[in-house]
Amino acid sequence: MVEPRVLNSSEVPVTSKRLPVLFLDDIVLLPGMAAPVELDEKAQAAVDAARTSAGSELLIAPRLEDRYASYGVVATVEQVGKFRGGTPAAVLRTGVRAKIGSGVTGPGAALWVEAEPVPVSKPSAATRELAAEYKKLVVSVLQRREAWQVIDSVSAIDDPGDLADTAGWAPYLSSDRKRELLETPDVEARLRLLIDWTRDFLAESEVSEKIEHDVRESVEKRNREYLLREQLKAIRKELGEGEADDKDDYRARVEAADLPDAVREAALREVEKLERAGDQNPEAGWIRSWLDTVLDLPWAVRTTDSTDLEAARAVLDTDHHGLDEVKERIVEYLGVRARRESRGLTTVGGRGSGAVILLAGPPGVGKTSLGESVAKTLSRKFVRVALGGVRDEAEIRGHRRTYVGALPGRIVRAIREAGTMNPVVLLDEVDKVGSDYRGDPAAALLEVLDPAQNHTFRDHYLDLDLDLSDVLFIATANTLETIPQALFDRMELITIDGYTANDKVAIARDFLLPRQIERAALSPGEVTVTEDALRLIAADYTREAGVRSFERLLAKALRKVALGTLPATVDAADLKDLIGRPRFTPDAAERTAVPGVSTGLAVTGMGGDVLYIEASLLPGDKGGLSVTGQLGDVMKESAQIAISYVRAHAGELGISPEQLDHPIHLHVPAGAVPKDGPSAGVTMTTALVSLLLGRTVRAEVGMTGEVSLTGRVLPIGGVKQKLLAAQRAGLTEVYLPQRNEPDLDDVPADVLDALTVHIVSDVREILDTALDDVLVAA
Repeated sequence: MVEPRVLNSSEVPVTSKRLPVLFLDDIVLLPGMAAPVELDEKAQAAVDAARTSAGSELLIAPRLEDRYASYGVVATVEQVGKFRGGTPAAVLRTGVRAKIGSGVTGPGAALWVEAEPVPVSKPSAATRELAAEYKKLVVSVLQRREAWQVIDSVSAIDDPGDLADTAGWAPYLSSDRKRELLETPDVEARLRLLIDWTRDFLAESEVSEKIEHDVRESVEKRNREYLLREQLKAIRKELGEGEADDKDDYRARVEAADLPDAVREAALREVEKLERAGDQNPEAGWIRSWLDTVLDLPWAVRTTDSTDLEAARAVLDTDHHGLDEVKERIVEYLGVRARRESRGLTTVGGRGSGAVILLAGPPGVGKTSLGESVAKTLSRKFVRVALGGVRDEAEIRGHRRTYVGALPGRIVRAIREAGTMNPVVLLDEVDKVGSDYRGDPAAALLEVLDPAQNHTFRDHYLDLDLDLSDVLFIATANTLETIPQALFDRMELITIDGYTANDKVAIARDFLLPRQIERAALSPGEVTVTEDALRLIAADYTREAGVRSFERLLAKALRKVALGTLPATVDAADLKDLIGRPRFTPDAAERTAVPGVSTGLAVTGMGGDVLYIEASLLPGDKGGLSVTGQLGDVMKESAQIAISYVRAHAGELGISPEQLDHPIHLHVPAGAVPKDGPSAGVTMTTALVSLLLGRTVRAEVGMTGEVSLTGRVLPIGGVKQKLLAAQRAGLTEVYLPQRNEPDLDDVPADVLDALTVHIVSDVREILDTALDDVLVAA
């Protein structure tokens, strides 16, 4: 390419000329440029006409679609020849800018026009400032391209007009912009245009370079990591650890796994995503975790149930003492399942049996260990899911995969831990499930425990249907009041109310004592605990429905025995030295020695218990009733009903009206313990009558029942637990509502033998027999 010639404004002619004109389509030439031009027929005619004229000059102008160009540039023909391919061409060097006038006639086939060169005025100070600014911008562009020789040439140009016309060589300017520069004769205007365009180009260049730099770094990092990873694989292969790479071949693992069709399709879709995602893609880790979870689940693994009913009952009897109702329910479940399998009916309506058992009872009665025994009886895997304190619905249904650190729910984790699709899952402490802004876990359990829904249980993390119909769910609870009714309705309730004294002794002898002897590093022959000692612990050292405290006291005694002289025999007389003095002794006689105190029976979360109610007559003549003892609204209403009944029947009971004018205070001891319920109604009425008549309540008597304003004794709940508590407290007579008589069928025979149960329908029946005949002086 011919080097551009730098023009000086003093060379610009001022007279018009007649010149042949050449219109160019593909390039725009500005003053001071030289370029080869392909010669077609019209271009050849213009070049020939120029060569025949003086100075070999012609006018070059851009071809416009909508009009003729107003300005062009005067050029001289430097050389005529051919391109390498043989196409005719000419080298043209441009001179000054010229305004195109009217057409004129001339020799040859070329088009001739009148051309008037544009005069150049002396540059002003503002023009030179613009030229200096533009030169800096041009140098910045050239430095990015490392065109150091061109920088020297541009730096040597002093004339602002010549400097502006060097933009004809700028590759970042479009042809339209170069035509605009050609048709802008004012130097200052051209420089302003060029400054704006060059600034825009530099800004775009910076952004492009930054993007290119970031992409280049990312590609280099990816290539480097790929190279290192391949080297690591090669090193592992040389060390004989190549089999670890098989874990990354998820497609082969999915295809080899025994998965349901829908699960396989979903897993293969995720494998395709993983194969498309790069190692730096955060979704790759999430997909791997999801695939590992899906592949770890035992989709096709099921254990075979043991249907030997006699062997099942033997296992239950070996592991647990008593609990006949629970054992019968399990044996019934096995028997029905065996009949279904013998007839080819492994499912009901296309689904599993849907057995959901709720074991409700106080702590320490063996609910959790009973679940383990059920699993052993069925020859199934056992897994425990602790629900106490769970307040997040995602703990049941799982977290959605969009969350960072998402995990499947506890049900899915339990299935994975069990390794089979039909384990025994113990939902422990279902009554202690809470709810807050994160959802209601109890509501989520509805889908898990409902036989009509759990064959298509969908965990949010898996987002796949999971068949839970073959899972035997066993839930445990201490109280039923806190379990939502909808959830409670889906479970079959089996209550474990507690153990009698004989049951506790048998459990201690057959189960607790051997276990604690082993834990104390003793052998059965080294220590003996007599039955009298066991009975004394059950009667005077513990007062609970279960046997947890019993076992702790046995462990304490055996630890001390293990540090003494062996062998040893632990008798009742040795307990004081080993575990201290008795904590519980019958105190009903002491508590009821004065009028106004009666013994009631109640049920708490720890089982049945006795409840003493005290009444006192205060000085004054304004009457009124005050109650204390952390009582709930229902119990306060029972107190109000009791005093209303006494006032209404004072004459019949032999109570003087003057006594009822005094204020009465009703108190239930253990004020730090919240108490509520209607079953203390008869006890409060008896305490008030005892106070006002000055007759004590017999010490051996306990009672329970709701009382109405007419004196009717209404039924209550928890009869078995209350009678067990009466026996533990040393009572011998109990008053029960008549409509609770069928509940006596569930009470153990030894408890009924130890108690005299009076069935009453009116509170007068209790008042006529429960009070002593002897009046106590005030």
